[in-house]
Amino acid sequence: MENRITNIVRTTKETDINLTLNLDGTGKTNIHTGVGFFDHMLDGFARHGLFDLDLQVVGDLHVDCHHTVEDVGIVLGQAILKALGDKKGIKRYGSFLLPMDETLAMCAIDLSGRPYLNFQAEFPIGKLDDFDTEMFREFFYALSYSAAMNLHLKILEPGNAHHMAEALFKALGKALDAATMEEPRMKDVWSTKGSL
Repeated sequence: MENRITNIVRTTKETDINLTLNLDGTGKTNIHTGVGFFDHMLDGFARHGLFDLDLQVVGDLHVDCHHTVEDVGIVLGQAILKALGDKKGIKRYGSFLLPMDETLAMCAIDLSGRPYLNFQAEFPIGKLDDFDTEMFREFFYALSYSAAMNLHLKILEPGNAHHMAEALFKALGKALDAATMEEPRMKDVWSTKGSL
């Protein structure tokens, strides 16, 4: 497979984002979004997916975290899509059940080129430190549509809100790692249509 490293720079009146992603990394991260809890979640995603992720963001946090979180989802999705190229030789599907103490999260992915989000996670509180919990859905929605992936995320066993969030992000990393892995028996795109 070709080198799957990509850089995306996106600047708007609300955010300035510079993101470099290596799908074939070792989980090395350098993440600064200005939202501490979000940094922690993205670090878990990258480390458990074995993606190298360098992310620098300047956002309008004097308003709230909405634009920063949503725009990072957009840019990360764009980076994943670009890094995958023509998607020849990848497994395409990935799923993972991830326990985190009392909590159990499920993530299933199809890198189909058809964006869709099914998100089922009710958080018991509205805020985790500097992060609004309603922003989880907004982030995953932006990610799924920018990456053109079918993304299902579900909390099967709820509990502590921090554990729930961390389980979702780590499950996403594991499932995406599986979906982007090379399948040596498949030299073309894994689709009856011949393209994804």
